[in-house]
Amino acid sequence: MTEQITDEQSTDGRGDFDFFFGRWHGAVRKLADVSDRDCTEWVEFEASCDCAPILDGLGNFETAIMRPGGEAVAGATLRLFDPTSRTWRIWWMSTRLPGVLDTPVEGRFEGDRGVFEGPDEFHGKPILVRYEWDLLGADKVRWAQRFSWDDGATWDDLNWTTIWTRLP
Repeated sequence: MTEQITDEQSTDGRGDFDFFFGRWHGAVRKLADVSDRDCTEWVEFEASCDCAPILDGLGNFETAIMRPGGEAVAGATLRLFDPTSRTWRIWWMSTRLPGVLDTPVEGRFEGDRGVFEGPDEFHGKPILVRYEWDLLGADKVRWAQRFSWDDGATWDDLNWTTIWTRLP
């Protein structure tokens, strides 16, 4: 049985991440130590990912491989859409912290930009983390991360950014 999608469902936000379905190559640039607010040294490496819809379009799942310093790190992202609040929740997990599912960030897209924020912890200190998605064209997107150490009053400059380019 195929479920019929209503006009409201097609515009409620559940399709916000449809652009990311498929295979992607990532050019990653991150601060060498994202927890050091005075760090100015950047490291660059490559990544790849695959993203597919789940739960009849109410979510998607992404698997990624990153190679910082040549070492392969596997990661995965679970994104779930809540039609009642019209928001997305995003969970991250990786082989760097086996058995740990990060606390989700939450937010939505406004046009070609999505902002998602949530609580986190760095070296025992509570912080807020922000993920930013910027659509740069049909086959290019930027994902970025920032931290707030003062409960959202101010946000640090970017500490991690990836330019994703769609693979054929």
